[in-house]
Amino acid sequence: MPSNTLFIALLLSLTLAACSGGSGSSPSPSPSPSPSPSPSSSQDSNSEWVAGRYEAWRNLGGICANPRNNNDAQGTITDENYWIRSFSNDTYFWYSDLPDVDPASINSTEVYFDLMKTNALSPSGNSKDQFHYTYDTEEWELLSESGISVGYGARFQLNNYSRSIVVAFAEPNSYASANNLTRGTAIISIDGVDVAYGSDVDTLNAGLFPSNAGERHVFEVRDLGATQTRFVTLISGAVVSDPVQNGQYYYLNGNRVGYMTFNDHIGTSEQQLIDTMSWMRDSAVDELIVDLRYNGGGLLHIAAELGYMIAGSSGEGQVFYHTQFNSKHPSFDPITGDFLSPLMFQTRAVGFSAIQGQRLPTLNLDRVFIIASEGTASASEALINGLRGVGVEVILIGDTTRGKPYGFYPSENCGTTYFTVQFKGVNAIGYGGYSDGFTPVASASSQGSEVTGCRVADDLTRMLGDRSEARISAALSYIENGSCPYAYGAEFPIPQQTLLESGLPDLSKTYGRIMKPELGNIL
Repeated sequence: MPSNTLFIALLLSLTLAACSGGSGSSPSPSPSPSPSPSPSSSQDSNSEWVAGRYEAWRNLGGICANPRNNNDAQGTITDENYWIRSFSNDTYFWYSDLPDVDPASINSTEVYFDLMKTNALSPSGNSKDQFHYTYDTEEWELLSESGISVGYGARFQLNNYSRSIVVAFAEPNSYASANNLTRGTAIISIDGVDVAYGSDVDTLNAGLFPSNAGERHVFEVRDLGATQTRFVTLISGAVVSDPVQNGQYYYLNGNRVGYMTFNDHIGTSEQQLIDTMSWMRDSAVDELIVDLRYNGGGLLHIAAELGYMIAGSSGEGQVFYHTQFNSKHPSFDPITGDFLSPLMFQTRAVGFSAIQGQRLPTLNLDRVFIIASEGTASASEALINGLRGVGVEVILIGDTTRGKPYGFYPSENCGTTYFTVQFKGVNAIGYGGYSDGFTPVASASSQGSEVTGCRVADDLTRMLGDRSEARISAALSYIENGSCPYAYGAEFPIPQQTLLESGLPDLSKTYGRIMKPELGNIL
């Protein structure tokens, strides 16, 4: 992987994923501290800080409180904070909103980085920046390059109107699947704490989000359709994501409708997507359903490849994604120094896991059905937007997507990788205004945040790929009848605000499922 990579990622604000954040880092956004630190937090009374004066961040990197190797110089937390301050002021998309805080006044890089974030709201009242993270660098590299994380291999989901946790899916050959945790399995208790009524939220979250490999947690579960519960001991360990699953097609009135579940835009997905789409091309599918309901994004170049494999001639030679940085950098990339150039629909493999330069298969479709949820974000949303930008009709089935037209370079300093919003993406016709997500409606124009489709709940009573699962069934109904079915599926995930207002302890711990992307000619 190249050292300078543009990145576009997600925040799954309602979906619980059985993975951990890094030590000394937080994969979920932290509440922004006050920009006026208290005197007790100061670590250096002799600060050289001058308000409004910023040294170039490239001159400040690698001066570390805990040097890791000969490339690092001995420094202090203050030195690391100076790097964060200059880096944010130069590259942050909303840099003019940032306070200028004395780096010596905060004795924590994590707390200081949290200050380097806008508190402004979007027109809809949501936080303008909901994507501000740090990761332990070693953990980040495992996760981004190989899809390896610590957990059980299960995606957990909080259900509607009752504080309950259900398995959304389990990775093949994972700790969860070895214990027969499948889609629809309900979690009743964790380490003796009842999910629905227990007040010990720390124990519940510790069990759901193990921090280290080798942790043992006892889960009481009830399998789908069962009346009795059973106990399983889950041991956390390295989990490898299998990003493309359930490739198949359905017969519908003499036509073949292709389907695949696509969960992660990671490097290993490249060859899997090529294999699946080649098979669908050879099977002469007439329509395609791409299930992105649990895909929070990742490698933008993968999205551009998949876009071409769907659109074919409509995308060839066309712009997939234009990058816009802050007003300091209207023409140049602030990280690489290169002139800005758009990412095109990719007709050949980049070489993440496939042979570099091989011609990609294509279905040459003029429309595609996308299954989506609030967990559908970033590169997945860029796929929707990119296809619509070249006239491919997208029919959206499910719920409103996350709303992340933004991205960033994962930027490492002193063993921590920082993610701060640095750019916005727009499609071939200049649209990128979906910060509140794409929403399925009965009828919509070819652009804008509303997309023609059907609002359908996630049906956790049936397996992914089952044609009778609510969202898949709705897509098939639309193909057959040209309109949405009347009503389908299980309840929608409960919004976090509703959960908190109910008086129950908060179980909706956020998790940033982040994957490393490429953009443009950076390789």
